[in-house]
Amino acid sequence: MRLNRLNLSRKMDKQKYKAIIPRLQLEVGELQRALREKGIPVMIVFEGWGAAGKGTQINNLMLSLDPRGFNVYLVKSPNEEEYMRPFLWRFWLRIPAAGRIAIFDRSWYRRVTTDRVEGSVARTELMKTFAEIRTFERQLTDGGTVIIKFFLHISKKEQRKRFYALLDNPATAWKVTKNDWKQHKAYAKYLKAADEMFAQTSRPTSPWTVVEATDHRFASVKIIRALIAALSGALSARSTPRTEVRTPALGGKVPRLLDTTDLSRSMPRETYEAGLKKHQVRLNEIEHEIYLKRIPVVIVYEGWDAAGKGGNIRRLVQALDPRGYEVVPVAAPNDVEKAHHYLWRFWQKIPKAGHITIFDRSWYGRVMVERIEGFCSEREWKRAFREINEFESECADFGIVLVKFWLQIDPDEQLRRFRQREELSYKRWKITDEDWRNREKWGLYKSAVDEMIYRTSTKAAPWTIVEANCKLYARIKTVKTVIKAIERKL
Repeated sequence: MRLNRLNLSRKMDKQKYKAIIPRLQLEVGELQRALREKGIPVMIVFEGWGAAGKGTQINNLMLSLDPRGFNVYLVKSPNEEEYMRPFLWRFWLRIPAAGRIAIFDRSWYRRVTTDRVEGSVARTELMKTFAEIRTFERQLTDGGTVIIKFFLHISKKEQRKRFYALLDNPATAWKVTKNDWKQHKAYAKYLKAADEMFAQTSRPTSPWTVVEATDHRFASVKIIRALIAALSGALSARSTPRTEVRTPALGGKVPRLLDTTDLSRSMPRETYEAGLKKHQVRLNEIEHEIYLKRIPVVIVYEGWDAAGKGGNIRRLVQALDPRGYEVVPVAAPNDVEKAHHYLWRFWQKIPKAGHITIFDRSWYGRVMVERIEGFCSEREWKRAFREINEFESECADFGIVLVKFWLQIDPDEQLRRFRQREELSYKRWKITDEDWRNREKWGLYKSAVDEMIYRTSTKAAPWTIVEANCKLYARIKTVKTVIKAIERKL
């Protein structure tokens, strides 16, 4: 797709426009209602030149829609809060729930156009950004989101003409900024950047539609027709019964990792108490160092029921300043979370630079509980291994220290702890019927955990299996592992 090959003289007369636009708007409204009923989320992206008419076209589109069913987001340079998190964090927060529409006036593509031309993105970072964008859009479309992307194109001459028209009117002169003139001056560079953007990110599931925007009526009709085609296609695909859907192939024989764990490891209490005090002093020092150097930390705790995750976390945070960390307990998703991509709720909790987030259970529920209990399809949990690795890779690329623990105990130790919880009144709240049901599926969960560790232990985010039959030994091992991981980064 080459912008300089497009015919920008295309127009539509007023009479023809008035004859067809009401019917098209009604059709869009009907499609919106159908999408809401089917629970299909939609993201509509508007990119293009300054003064190409993005605001006008978004307003025209909004006239066709029920305002209760969409949100419009104006994307500018990241603010301080956004700058201190991974590039795509602010966009993950704005993905629509099932049945809703999110409209973006500029988007995640700002980084590969404006930021690129202005020189704030190096070539290697640019290629990495393209890869992250493709991953972001693929994960969403795989999860059922419809992504529609428009680029409004006008010539350099037309852009200059519109800038002067805006400046001539005191009510609109403010719209033309120094950055607009900088873009105009670098028009050829932006043209080249846009062409590469199309080549790198136009995919069958999220294609670009370039709109010849010299004539606003022609542009409006082209946009609404493309929107109708995309939404109709999504509804048709959802309504068509699926024939055999190919399940993602997963290569490699899964080793029995948990069987090789030496659960006899233990520690005397005197050694534990002396070691814990020393390590907690170091943790307190480290928390201040990572704040000063703006290094974010994510610690994930997974493990068997009654493996000691809660007690482990308490010892870890005991010496920390509570203003610098957050503990996120993860339970079954609520209705709002179920209406979004499963990673949405975890992206929301990514710490800003210099802070620590500790997850008591995590996104790994997708390949454990949801897999075993049938809360997602086989295709979905198999796809999740790749999605999780991509998610963690993006976090690591941003500079996040990722530490992941699996707390391993044997069935006999779990049974002993379950019975202790039933006998002690102050611990009885910890034991539930679900804990006993999960115990009956020990073999299934064990196989799932082996595969989870095998497929998601990476250089950027390795798993640490913690021998947790002895709680004291487990607590010291996790604290020491966290300290070593952060010290390597420092």
